Amino acid sequence: MSLSADSKTPAALLGLFLFLGLLGLGWLLGQSALRFKEYERTVTVKGLSERDVPADIVLWPIEISAAANDLAEVYTKLEADVSEIEAFLIANGIPKDEISIGTPALVDKLAQQYGGTGAVPLRYLAQQTVSVYSPRVDTVRAAIPALARLGRSGILFARQEYGNQTQYLFTGLNDVKPSMVEEATRHARSVAAKFAKDSESRLGKIKRANQGQFSIDSRDSQTPHIKRIRVVSTIEYYLAD
Repeated sequence: MSLSADSKTPAALLGLFLFLGLLGLGWLLGQSALRFKEYERTVTVKGLSERDVPADIVLWPIEISAAANDLAEVYTKLEADVSEIEAFLIANGIPKDEISIGTPALVDKLAQQYGGTGAVPLRYLAQQTVSVYSPRVDTVRAAIPALARLGRSGILFARQEYGNQTQYLFTGLNDVKPSMVEEATRHARSVAAKFAKDSESRLGKIKRANQGQFSIDSRDSQTPHIKRIRVVSTIEYYLAD
């Protein structure tokens, strides 16, 4: 049985609409694929920010020694030396509340002979540390070389070993972080823009970013009171034709 002309018309229209719908869907999918292809092109760059700043805290350990055969004599010598050092520091502009006195460490050399009978020239050896923790970095730096003059009065200063040396610290990192991150980001974008121009592309938005870790080190071994702050930001940008 054949269909009449009236029944063929709706079917033809339905087919036409389906065809147009599929055609439109294909076009939209094609455009989406192009946009996806466009946005999957990226460039990853790094931006550096460095800054030299003066240390704002100094930690200065002063270690002294005393030796004698009489225990009371050792402690008396330490007390006199500590008092003289404290007076020196205060006279050189370091307040008393920035000075701390450690507990003496005593060694009995006779007790360490483990039954030996050898003679011990000086039986007791004691060490004590006077520490300065101060934001007056320049004042302390001026006092450090002058302290050696106290050696003329019989104070025995121990050599500064690794881990017991003068330290310079910078505690204002949070104050400089925002501007340094901004600078690192600006440098990274400048590099990315140059890459985009050279590759005949346009620089798009940021896809992902890593701020990076801040590091604080001495600028060099001769100027430990000058700190170099450094951060490297890694940023990935989209590229478009």
